[in-house]
Order: sequence, then C-alpha cells, then structure tokens
Amino acid sequence: MSVNSKTAQAAVYNDKVVRQFAIMTIVWGVVGMLVGVIIAAQLTWPELNLGISWLSYGRLRPLHTNAVIFAFGGSGLFATSYYVVQRTCQTRLISDKLAAFTFWGWTGVIVLAAVSLPLGYTQGKEYAELIWPIDLLIAVVWVSYAIVFFGTIGIRKVRHIYVANWFFGAFIIAVALLHIFNNIQLPTGLLHSYSVYAGVQDAMVQWWYGHNAVGFFLTAGFLGMMYYFIPKQAERPVYSYRLSIVHFWALIFTYMWAGPHHLHYTALPDWAQSIGMVFSLILLAPSWGGMINGIMTLSGAWHKLRDDPILRFLIVSLSFYGMSTFEGPMMSIKTVNALSHYTDWTVGHVHSGALGWVGLVTMGSMYYLIPRLFGQKKMYSVPAIELHFWVATIGIVLYIAAMWIAGVMQGLMWRSVNADGSLTYTFVESVKATFPFYVIRLLGGLLYLGGMLVMAWNVWKTASAGLKAGGVPEVRIPAVNPAHA
Repeated sequence: MSVNSKTAQAAVYNDKVVRQFAIMTIVWGVVGMLVGVIIAAQLTWPELNLGISWLSYGRLRPLHTNAVIFAFGGSGLFATSYYVVQRTCQTRLISDKLAAFTFWGWTGVIVLAAVSLPLGYTQGKEYAELIWPIDLLIAVVWVSYAIVFFGTIGIRKVRHIYVANWFFGAFIIAVALLHIFNNIQLPTGLLHSYSVYAGVQDAMVQWWYGHNAVGFFLTAGFLGMMYYFIPKQAERPVYSYRLSIVHFWALIFTYMWAGPHHLHYTALPDWAQSIGMVFSLILLAPSWGGMINGIMTLSGAWHKLRDDPILRFLIVSLSFYGMSTFEGPMMSIKTVNALSHYTDWTVGHVHSGALGWVGLVTMGSMYYLIPRLFGQKKMYSVPAIELHFWVATIGIVLYIAAMWIAGVMQGLMWRSVNADGSLTYTFVESVKATFPFYVIRLLGGLLYLGGMLVMAWNVWKTASAGLKAGGVPEVRIPAVNPAHA
C-alpha cells in the first residue's frame, strides 16, 4: 500500500466494524426475543418443552438473558461506542485489526454461549452462567475493546471529551472489573469449575456483579447512547452539560453499592443489606437527573415528537428508564421487598428496564445509524418505524402490567395466614391464580418480537438499497482547526 493510500484510509472513519455490530444487533435481537417468547409460552403451557432437556425452561432461560443482554445489547453498545468515539474525537479507531478482533471474538462468545447453555454447561450464576473457557475469551475481547476505545480517545483531534464517552468509558472499565472478579474459578476440567468464594461471600460478590451488570452494562453504556443520539436526532444541544457531569459521577459512585438489595432476608449480614437499601434509595437522584437531562433536551422542539418516530423511541425509552429507576429503589426498601421478593413483580421490573429502556433506546439508535452506515438519507420505510414503535410499546405495557399485578397478588397470597397461623393458600393455588397473567405476558412478548421482526425487514431493505446504489460510503474525517484543538 502506498503512502498516499494509507493517508486516504486514515482520513476516513472505520465504519466497517460499526456496520457489522449494528447488523448483528438486529439479528441477535430477533434470536434473543424469540427465545424469550418460547420460554414465556413454556411457563404458560409447560408441555411445550416436548420433554426435551435442552429445550427446558432451565436451559433456555439463561440463553434468553445472555442473548438479549450480551448479544443484542452488547452488539449495540459496541456499534454505538465505536461510532460515537470516532465522531466526537474526530479521528479513526486506533487499530482496525483489533476492532475487527473484537467483532469476531464477541460473535464467537455468543455462538459458544448458544451451544453450551442449552447443553447445560453453566456456572449457575445469574448473568454469569458461561463456563470458564468462554469467560477467558470474554476477558481477552474486553481488554481489546478497552484498548481500541481508550486508545482512540488518546489520539483524539479535539481537546474536549464528550460526555457520552465518559459513560462508555465507565461501562467498559466497570464491566471488566465485575467480570474478572466474579468469575475467579478453580477449574476441575474443561467444562466445570468451582468459585473461589464460598457461601454468603459468593452470593455477595455475585450480586455486586449482578446488579452492576444492570448498573454499568445496561445503564451506563446505554446512557452513552442517550447522550449522543437524542441531541443528534433532535438537532438540539444537550439540555445541561453541567447536569450531565453531576449525573455521571453520582451514578457511577452510587451504583457500585446497591447490589446487596438482592439479598434481603438472607444470610447476608443485616448491615450489608441496609447499605444496599440506602444506596439504592440515593440512586434515585442521579438516575432521574439523567432522565430529566435527556427529556429536557427537547425544550423548544417538542413538536418533533409528532412526526419523528425515531425520536419517539429515544424519548419514550427515557420515560421507562425513569419509571424503572423509581421502582427499583422502592423495591429495595425492606418492608416492600418482603412483599415483592421472589414474585413476578421483580420480573416486571426487570423487563420494564430491559424492554422499555434498553430495547427502545437501542432500536432508536440503530434507526439513526443504519441509513448513515449504508449511504441512505433515511430508513426504507418510516411508516414501518411508526408501526414498530406502537407495537413494541403496547407489548411492553401488557407485559409489565401483567407481571406487576401477578407479583403483588403472589406476594399477598404467600403471606396470608388464617387465625390459627396456618397458610390461607397453598403455593399451587398461587400458581393457578397467576395463569391468566402469564397468557397476557406471552401476548406482550409476541407483540414486542413482532416489532423486532418489522425492524429486521426495514433494516434489510435499507441495507440492500444502499448496497445496490454503489456500496457502503466512506465518511471523511472533518479537518480540525488547530486553534480549537
């Protein structure tokens, strides 16, 4: 390659890896949500597993969570962080080869998960089920990701580091710490290992990891999306830069301490449970500060919500973020938790955040990205985006409302006692009473999956049109005025 060709390559952004991750975000979204619908149907009609062990709920449920969180959500985070860090730093990714390795390595992790989990190979830890050889691959890919991301910031052409990169950076560092320390294992073979922690210490480390997987993977990373794509789509500056910095530091400090609220009324020392509750309540403030900052970015441009379904995805996702981050601290209060723990209320809370916040903000970001990545002015069908928004939103409402009602009902039935102290209801009676709500939950999941299929069709048509029109574009890096660098 000549010097001139190297210079030309350096003068354009590396959008190839962004395109790869963006397309796989859609693919894994369909797969993960399809598995979710299957297990929701199994909870409604258990015979649907057909007596096949690797199709049982216990095998497919971790496949669903890993596919939605790490395959769909993770691919979306890789795509958007690589896109945003190049634009805000006005420089190409520091290493094309290392960026390509992160794509193929992450895809390999997902494929290995899709094979090992249905076969029953698991560590038995929530959101950390994958066996130790896959954990090692994740660590290597993640360190490579950190090198690409922070290396690109290190060679930036502008002095300022935009706030979205703060959130992406915190997400990358925290997930590395969480993954490594929660997965310290003593291997007994290629497919099995024991945790170095024991008993209540293992539970404490696991929920330090588990809740911060929510806090950093499913919150901080997606707030990076929010802080870039809402201002871009609204064509408005972020409402308050000062609030965004306060939001960042308050959130990342507070989240780390909230994990013990998953272990109320367990063998965990009472003081540790109380610390988890207190920090969960404090967490409400920075969470709502971020929500307000995102929504108020539309100040003076509220009319755009009427005509722009992409902006609607992004703003409604913040509404669900606000709702989930109010509900979470409330459920961490011990007296409330005594009612909600182990019920479907928790499932409703998780999916309020997963479907409403993570899902919608990712879909909105992908709708912004896909046309630009394939040289199109807009998505192939704007009415299809509109359809997707309403189908998904109705699906979310059906899902979470059914689980809220079922959860409160379960909690009340389980704690109801007769005058002589005996239980008023058997556990089986509570399961029978829950059945109608499982049907409604299944309907909500089907609607949400249907919306994702509409999106997949729209993305396929948009990408095909771009390829037919002469291939994918090379976006040149703007020249930077040295006086402003």
